[in-house]
Amino acid sequence: MAKPLALTLGEPAGIGPDITIKAWLRRNELKLPPFYLLGDASLLRDRAKTLGLDVSLAEVGAEDALATFADALPVVATGSAATARPGQPDGNSAAAAIASIRQAVGDVVAGRASAVVTNPIAKSVLYRAGFRHPGHTEFLAELAATDGPAPQPVMMLWSPALAVVPVTIHLALRDAIAQLSGDLIVSTVRIVAAAMKTRFGLANPRLALSGLNPHAGEDGSLGTEEQTIISPAADILRAEGIDVRGPLPADTMFHDAARQTYDCAICMYHDQALIPIKTLAFDDAVNVTLGLPFVRTSPDHGTAFDIAGTGTGKANPSSLIAALRLAARMAAAQPA
Repeated sequence: MAKPLALTLGEPAGIGPDITIKAWLRRNELKLPPFYLLGDASLLRDRAKTLGLDVSLAEVGAEDALATFADALPVVATGSAATARPGQPDGNSAAAAIASIRQAVGDVVAGRASAVVTNPIAKSVLYRAGFRHPGHTEFLAELAATDGPAPQPVMMLWSPALAVVPVTIHLALRDAIAQLSGDLIVSTVRIVAAAMKTRFGLANPRLALSGLNPHAGEDGSLGTEEQTIISPAADILRAEGIDVRGPLPADTMFHDAARQTYDCAICMYHDQALIPIKTLAFDDAVNVTLGLPFVRTSPDHGTAFDIAGTGTGKANPSSLIAALRLAARMAAAQPA
């Protein structure tokens, strides 16, 4: 790789430090793409000691991370110390997590890194510190808006078994239903179709739209959103040459045979998309943000405060490893 991946610290009291160390220790075995962590080296040293892991760390600048990676885990300082103990977020957790995200985006925009990979954050900790975004996805969109309005971020959960996209993301269910619109479906699917071509190498991606209601509304007897919102949006997309089917009953979209008929399922709300992929691919699913001017991936799990720093066998780095690999793949495929 010409440029390393910029990996954020995530919530300092969570398992982000654990899985970062474990991933780096397996770099040769798994032929991982080079990455550097944006955060506090002392926190990493303390966590490695707690876990009983022998890891070499090097405090470097982003420009030296590539040459350092083979022999030591490169750590680039953000200027925000992180003193939180495993499982015990404290007052500095939010500042350290946010500084890491900001600097990772800045490094990619400046050409020092090829993509952003984010460790899990604790939204409740950020909210208490005044963070006003629903999550990573929306914050990254704001950071991407250097000139003009923020781009529309689209959250994809990807795994070898299934890729899903929720049209509405971090909203209460009643708010998600209220905000669902044909325009939002059309703009979301356009972004997904373009990304599947440019980032995933599919010349003609096959997309499947779920319904909102049970049995996709049962011809209007269980709800009319399929007739008034989703079907008209699908007609617009098909007229543009996008291969999209639906609306389909969500309860029959995710069995083995059904998954062979599409490349990505577009669902109407958060849990409709995330429950099937977390059931099928909990350890190796990757959270991907589409619609940004840079590549961003993340493990598809939370901070796991209950197991942070508790032993070498508990925090599983598989999803982070998958996120690193997918970020490198997508960055290599991105158009010049």
